[in-house]
Amino acid sequence: MIKKIFVLALLAVIFQMNTAFGIQENEDKTMNRIDICKENYRTLFKGEALTGTGDDPEMMEILQKYIFGEVFRTGKLDIKTRELITITVLAAEQTLPQLKAHTNGALNAGATPIEIRETMYQLAPFIGFPKTLNAISTVNEVFKERGIQLPLQSAKTVAENERYEKGFSIQNPIYGDEIKKSLSGLPENMGDDVSRFLTEFCFGDFYTREGLDIKTRELLVIALLTTTGNFDTLKSHIEGNLKVGNSKEIIAAAIIQAMPYTGFPNAISALKTLKDVK
Repeated sequence: MIKKIFVLALLAVIFQMNTAFGIQENEDKTMNRIDICKENYRTLFKGEALTGTGDDPEMMEILQKYIFGEVFRTGKLDIKTRELITITVLAAEQTLPQLKAHTNGALNAGATPIEIRETMYQLAPFIGFPKTLNAISTVNEVFKERGIQLPLQSAKTVAENERYEKGFSIQNPIYGDEIKKSLSGLPENMGDDVSRFLTEFCFGDFYTREGLDIKTRELLVIALLTTTGNFDTLKSHIEGNLKVGNSKEIIAAAIIQAMPYTGFPNAISALKTLKDVK
């Protein structure tokens, strides 16, 4: 009898954990995509989907049912992670009005301002500073409108003289020295300079920051590279994701979450790249 009570209690705890993280597979399977769409839309935007209003209600109906009713229930990603992926993609594409809407959605889904800011900061090594600054400016507009005081607290953890050492300690176990080898032989050993920049800048300046763990950072890079179409680099980061503990199922779900915004060609190419990684 005591054993039976313990098992029932354990099952109840597991159910509560799944619900808390947005993993409600049984419920989703019994709900149609319209109901799921409306539920997700209310959570993210505090409003109603499928209202039939506006200048192009048919397009909005197609979009909302597909994104919030189907893509949002594909794979085991919680709704906060889905929105961090979405704002990564929108920032990379520089679709700033949509980035503003989904920054609100990310906050409503439970993302903290620090998590959102770190998601934007991490773009810089991959899409450059101008686009990153545009994205940060858009996110900060939302923060100001919602009464979030700026600047946010610092997430920096590395001193100036530690950038290479700390960056290397993260980079090397995941990626080794593949970049340094691939750039060897450039005039005046400038390949060594670029390799050092990568270690200090990408991994030393950004991956060491608080606010996002390495698994989340790497997963967001998957969505970013799917968006930009850098599939050779994507292959390397898929391998890196597997090393830090993201499964192929999680990686596939992240790519599919990016699909409504990147389009099918890039997403399918990314999924093929994932399929080819052993």
